[in-house]
Formats: sequence, structure tokens, C-alpha cells
Amino acid sequence: MKMSVLYYTRTGHSRQMAEQIVRGMVEQPGVEARAFSIDQVDEDFVRDSRCVILGTPTYFASTAAEVKTWLDTSAKKLGLAGKLGGAFATEDYLHGGGDLAIQSILVHMMVLGMLVYSGGGSFGPPVIHLGPAALGGHEAEYEELFRLYGSRMASKALELFSQS
Repeated sequence: MKMSVLYYTRTGHSRQMAEQIVRGMVEQPGVEARAFSIDQVDEDFVRDSRCVILGTPTYFASTAAEVKTWLDTSAKKLGLAGKLGGAFATEDYLHGGGDLAIQSILVHMMVLGMLVYSGGGSFGPPVIHLGPAALGGHEAEYEELFRLYGSRMASKALELFSQS
């Protein structure tokens, strides 16, 4: 089953976290996952993906303008309706608005007809309610959280979309 992690980055932090999510996804048997910058999306791969996660750096407690523009102009043509969606963020400061950026992405996903999921407390600690956020300059401390998020999202996608 194909899964995609899309991201925008200026500094490489969001790309680094996207790669950890992919690492967690491919731990699940039968999963093929790839990460793409929103500037270089393999549209065919994303269309074939059953799970799509989108990540953003946080600016002024919101998504990067490039992510908002991408959601408004490019996301619809990828046939995201019915797919499992999730979101993540990177931020420079604790309480810098990563949660708000994630919420904004999740709302866009729901409007596009996606099913959104994070796992919340259903797996126990660490609890990831909306999606993971990492502090810039401390990415190594968050790699395991992002890998775990990817594994959980892949597990849910397999549960939802695998034929019995």
C-alpha cells in the first residue's frame, strides 16, 4: 500500500521530520512510503496513496504561506477525498503555534473529504493528539516520536484500506 508524506521546508527541518515519518511507515509490512516536497510532488504516487500526511514549518502560529497556497490550489487535483490524512509541524519556539498549524492542515483535509487521524491516546504514551510538532534545532530529540507517528498512521491505513 502506498503512502505519501508531503512537506514544505526552508531550512530542512520539516524534510528531516518527514523522513522519520516515512521510516515509521515502512516498518509496517506491505507499505511503500515516500516523502515529497510540495514543490516536487510525484502526483501519480500521491494519487495512488491511501494515506497522505502534510507537514509545515510554523510561522506566526500558522502554516507557511506556501503550504496554505498549495492546499488552496494544488491539493484538490490529487484526489485526496477518502484517503487517510494527518499533519505535522516544526516550530522555532515551544508554544510557537505548531498545534495551530496542524489544526489548519487537518481542517483543510476534512474539507477535501479526507479522513483525519492521529491516534490520540488510543496507543498510550506517547500521546499524539493532533500530530507531532518538533522544535527547530532539536530535531534529533523528536525523531522517535515522528517515526512512531508514521508507524501508527500506516497501521491505521492498513486497517482501513486492506482487503480481508
